[in-house]
Amino acid sequence: MVQKIKIIQHTTDIRIRYADTDKMGVVYNGNYFTFFEIGRTELMRSFGLPYVEVEKNGFLLPLVEAKARYINPAYYDDILSVNAKLALERKPTLKFEYNIFRSDTTIAKGHTEHIFMKADTMKPVKPPAMFMEIIANYVK
Repeated sequence: MVQKIKIIQHTTDIRIRYADTDKMGVVYNGNYFTFFEIGRTELMRSFGLPYVEVEKNGFLLPLVEAKARYINPAYYDDILSVNAKLALERKPTLKFEYNIFRSDTTIAKGHTEHIFMKADTMKPVKPPAMFMEIIANYVK
């Protein structure tokens, strides 16, 4: 029997603060990774696993890879939408993909890849049962 993989996604709106911009008046490139984090944590919350629960259960999700592609500038007071996606596959890593846009304009795209790690040993582990139980509702 072939498993169908479902993509879970969630979109969160953020308003650009003056502190998010650089001398050129556009959003500083490093801030997009913060926006990715906002999207990722809100996505996890939306499917029933707030990151704080991951930590309470003794796990961490360290970053092992990150990439951003800057397509159009964003400016102070813009409202951007951060769409975060997670393709649920039975793999040891979690890869989140992001699309940041303003109305119909794509601002940036990227991805981050994470592993599960036991907080007490700081050693990588397979996705824990608490995670697998939650995503079982999405993988048919």
